[in-house]
Amino acid sequence: MKKIQPFLWLNDNAEEAVDFYLSVFPNSKRGAVLRAPEGAMQPPGSVITAAFSIGEADFVAMNGGPHFQTTPAISFVVPCESQEEIDTTWAKLLDGGKAMQCGWLTDRFGVSWQIVPHNIAQLIQGRDAEGSKRALAAMMQMIKLDIDTLKKAGGLA
Repeated sequence: MKKIQPFLWLNDNAEEAVDFYLSVFPNSKRGAVLRAPEGAMQPPGSVITAAFSIGEADFVAMNGGPHFQTTPAISFVVPCESQEEIDTTWAKLLDGGKAMQCGWLTDRFGVSWQIVPHNIAQLIQGRDAEGSKRALAAMMQMIKLDIDTLKKAGGLA
């Protein structure tokens, strides 16, 4: 089976979204851009789809119009190696977007992201059952996740 590829339906700003994601993620690159030919529904030369990759993940953004909107029901998880990476990625993606609870945010294009420590499962599992309860309770109080707070709450620090 080939790799599954997320396809982002955007209104009319697919190229702007791709530029934005390329600026957020250092390990990203631009792919093929499909432009409207003469006689298409879109103006000639306008972007229909724009491919890009973030690390190993390939995406396509499409100028599909206002018919559908993205929701937090689908989100992309960004596992970060350090608090600095969480802070940096969070700040960049949040620019023009909206923060949510537990490390989730919606960016300026309406796409939802989870910015989490790479070992989030271990952190919220805690040292034992009580540590897990405390770590989960601490995470539920957070907007942007804080690794040291999760470690302390779970009895791992």
